[in-house]
Amino acid sequence: MPGRKKTTTPATAASGKAATINDIARLSGVSKKTVSRIINNSPLVRKDTRERVEALMREVGYAPDPMARALAFRKSFLIGMVYDNPTAQFIVDMQYGALDHLRGSGFELVVHPCDSRDPAYIDGVRRFVQQQKLYGVMLVPRVSEDPALAEMLGEIGCRYVRIAAVSMDRPERMLVTHDHDGAAEVANYLTSLGHRDIAVIAGPRGYRSAVERTNGLVEGLRKRGIDLPKQRVVEAGYTFESGVAAAEKLLSAKPRPSAIFCENDEMAAGVYRVALRAGISIPRELSVVGYDDSPLASRLWPPLTSVRRDTRDTGRLAAAMLTRPEDAPVQTASVRPHLVIRDSCQPPE
Repeated sequence: MPGRKKTTTPATAASGKAATINDIARLSGVSKKTVSRIINNSPLVRKDTRERVEALMREVGYAPDPMARALAFRKSFLIGMVYDNPTAQFIVDMQYGALDHLRGSGFELVVHPCDSRDPAYIDGVRRFVQQQKLYGVMLVPRVSEDPALAEMLGEIGCRYVRIAAVSMDRPERMLVTHDHDGAAEVANYLTSLGHRDIAVIAGPRGYRSAVERTNGLVEGLRKRGIDLPKQRVVEAGYTFESGVAAAEKLLSAKPRPSAIFCENDEMAAGVYRVALRAGISIPRELSVVGYDDSPLASRLWPPLTSVRRDTRDTGRLAAAMLTRPEDAPVQTASVRPHLVIRDSCQPPE
């Protein structure tokens, strides 16, 4: 109608042109990527940010170009889990934890087992990430400890979280499990019972978790004036069978140790097998401690004392780190181990 004043919006006032995605980002104080996520209904944006930006888009009448919208979000809503770990229960618990967090989020989990001893395994992970257009990747020990794999993921722009015994990367990329502290608690406990002849069935030396667990025990014992002889350290493979072989070596020694620390529960089960065959009573003649506090620990008889590092919770937290909103504050993430005391230990006779 004649004489009616034309209404302008913040985005169009300066130029008289229709608002663009850059205008929306500038006026709302967020990045262009965040606006793109909101347009594509990504679950990675905080609710208050989404509501504020959507209100602005309605106010200015912003309508994204359909073709640009189709191309804006180039990655799928898939989270990958890459692992090379011989302990089946550990992997299952890690997956359950990740699924606990992802349920209802719009994301799904896909897994990629690999052999990190194969020189071509990093190329295989690259193909997996690119073919699936993964949003991010959970790296489980031992592959999480490989700097070359982390470097490759950074080069192709794939978000990742490394689960490891110690910090190896920037805080937003690390979930630290503090294995050294868990093993030190084992040293405290066994020496408090009066044990001085203690042996350890260690994990593979190529795993940082095994190094940290062995060092934690050694240093914990040393603080109490006890040295761990080399012959009381037997390297195994984090498997039941390797635990059996290591236990046969330790329990055939003269004298045999009064306590054995096993760096996971599978190997502790191997000690139980050898002790039963040899007629050695647990805990009356031999105290045994495991690590991980897997479901196996409470199913053995007598129930196994074990260091709990809640694997399911670890998987849940790693998935949460990967899918947190872009504008969420970065915090150092960790899982603290603690000893769960059951019936597999007592003072030496």
